[in-house]
Amino acid sequence: MPTDVIMPQMGESIFEGTITKWLKKAGDTVEKDEPLFEISTDKVDAEIPSPVAGVLSEIKVPEGATVGVNTVVAVVTESGEATRAAQVPEAGAVPSAARDEAQAAAEAAKAEAASAEVCGGTDVVMPQLGESIFEGTITKWLKKAGDRVEKDEPLFEISTDKVDAEIPAPVAGVLSEIKFLEGATVGINTVVAVIGGTVGPAPVKEAQETPAEAAQGPGGGADSAPKPAAATPAVPAAATNGGERLRSSPLVRRMAKDNNLDLGQIAGTGSEGRITKEDVVRHLSEHGPGGAGVSAAARTAGATTEPPSATAGATAASTLPGQVAPLTKMRAIIAQRMVESMQISPHVHEVFKVDMTRIVRIREREKGRFERENGVKLTYMPFIAAAAIEALHKFPIVNASLNDGFIHYHPHIDLGIAVALEWGLIVPVVKQAEERSFLGLARAIADLAERARAKKLKPDEASGSTFTLTNSGIFGDEFGTPIINQPESAILAIGGLKKEAVVLTDAEGNDTIAIRSMQHFCLGFDHRTIDGADGGRFMNEFKKTLEGWDREIG
Repeated sequence: MPTDVIMPQMGESIFEGTITKWLKKAGDTVEKDEPLFEISTDKVDAEIPSPVAGVLSEIKVPEGATVGVNTVVAVVTESGEATRAAQVPEAGAVPSAARDEAQAAAEAAKAEAASAEVCGGTDVVMPQLGESIFEGTITKWLKKAGDRVEKDEPLFEISTDKVDAEIPAPVAGVLSEIKFLEGATVGINTVVAVIGGTVGPAPVKEAQETPAEAAQGPGGGADSAPKPAAATPAVPAAATNGGERLRSSPLVRRMAKDNNLDLGQIAGTGSEGRITKEDVVRHLSEHGPGGAGVSAAARTAGATTEPPSATAGATAASTLPGQVAPLTKMRAIIAQRMVESMQISPHVHEVFKVDMTRIVRIREREKGRFERENGVKLTYMPFIAAAAIEALHKFPIVNASLNDGFIHYHPHIDLGIAVALEWGLIVPVVKQAEERSFLGLARAIADLAERARAKKLKPDEASGSTFTLTNSGIFGDEFGTPIINQPESAILAIGGLKKEAVVLTDAEGNDTIAIRSMQHFCLGFDHRTIDGADGGRFMNEFKKTLEGWDREIG
């Protein structure tokens, strides 16, 4: 059965890619998840794996061609069907599929199917929790090998750069095998466990592991470590002193940079000698970091396969003065994203003070009835969200994104609400927020915040925002100057709500001093897209809506 191989989308703002190299030729046998071709985009170079095992029966796009995402670039035939003659546009003839290789692939597929029938079992894979996420860290196994699990029962917890989540069992049965230890970081679609069939002989150990042990896998040694079925997209590294090209991923190169390592001195155990994260961790455990200038904190940050205690909850392993605590997976990637945002967007901030007295009085008067009738507490956040939506509707440039030299005006307002967690920060998203009533906003915000803290968010609920609200005022801030959540163009920080003595002027120009509930709001925006005048108009509309609130709240 032929399977189309498509140009993948390597990020929310990427819409095309260039095929830089075919790693297989037409007629070659390929294994599932074996690197098939290399692509280059404006953000990443990557090796793209084969979606199935079989024979590469057709290459549709030549090296050097740039095509849109979801374009069919090749065909892999899964069984012994007659393969088509390979055709590569404008790049010369590619050898046709060999009949004996097709037969071998068919026999291998039959053998694999027969083995599956004997052993049984359902693979549990590392899910993709967002379009731009390609790996996840297993922070905790909620079941152990031999345990009975029900369909949709939480099986393990993972952490990515956008979400911490509990992953449910795809079927009911017995958890027969666990392939990766807590703390291991693996690529999406990697088989991490098996439900059903024969219980595996070497279930994951209960004891905590060091980063080097976690990298080696359940078997203990490097040779017995399970290999991910889909590794983090890799990019070509710099050439060695001898001119031979090294292969490594961006993560590996970042680890090497943080630890002052020469990748040319590390033996690669991956495909075609590719240097994997496990290779770097093993090198660090045996030889330590290179050079005396690398700090302990940098060394710790470089090893992203943390022991379970570092990834399972607390932000730091210890808070004792003088000790060094490892970064969690989420903390390390938050740091990376913040640096990237400051490098990408020239940030401008405008601070407005808003008289929230009317809102405070409405909330105090209505909060009891609102909770009794609707089952959700009445907070200030839905008022603020509704005012922001109104201003975004009137000034859509603030809801836009700058990608590929074009301003993309989003068709909907997908409102991100930053939620502080004990172990980091997450931004759940209220999709199509402009279509929700006040009550709908209140329910959505409360539900997303609760499930974010309980690690119950769905994959698409933590990505795709077009504008973000962040509430640092709950900690007593006057106001903050927030960093933009890429690829958005703006973010609104909510300051602390406090009573102040304010000068009020009536219609006749008479001044009086009154006690009012005042709050600072700071708009951070990308000056490439939004001018100061645009930001000011947006904030004036936002301020006017809150100070003159005249809407039903349900």
